[in-house]
Amino acid sequence: MGKFIIKSSKAGFTFSLKAGNGEVIATGGGEVYNTLASVKNGIASVAKNAPEANLEDQTIEGFQTVNNPKFEIYKDKSGEFRFRLKAKNGEIIAASEGYVKKDSCKKGIASVRKNAVDAPVIEPEPEKK
Repeated sequence: MGKFIIKSSKAGFTFSLKAGNGEVIATGGGEVYNTLASVKNGIASVAKNAPEANLEDQTIEGFQTVNNPKFEIYKDKSGEFRFRLKAKNGEIIAASEGYVKKDSCKKGIASVRKNAVDAPVIEPEPEKK
């Protein structure tokens, strides 16, 4: 079973979704949240949107644009396949690492769909004074 891990830094809060094997399958789309409540809202949005999100493969010539929420598969500057999850409002709420093979990228999306739904949220330890 997967889990969402919230990390705290001086800048704010970020999150990642880890699969049952401990591998990170998605991060919070590069966003840094100001409060614990707002990062939890971001996580809830991923959990809600991932299972029902459409799939748009932007690596195919003449690809069909689909409605949000959606996973977008694209190639980064180094030629690796990545995905990002967009909410209904079009905001990027989760993003992946780079994959050499498109099939691996698709497996990452399937893992997010499966793991995000009921993944527990692990909060950061309170700072000791």
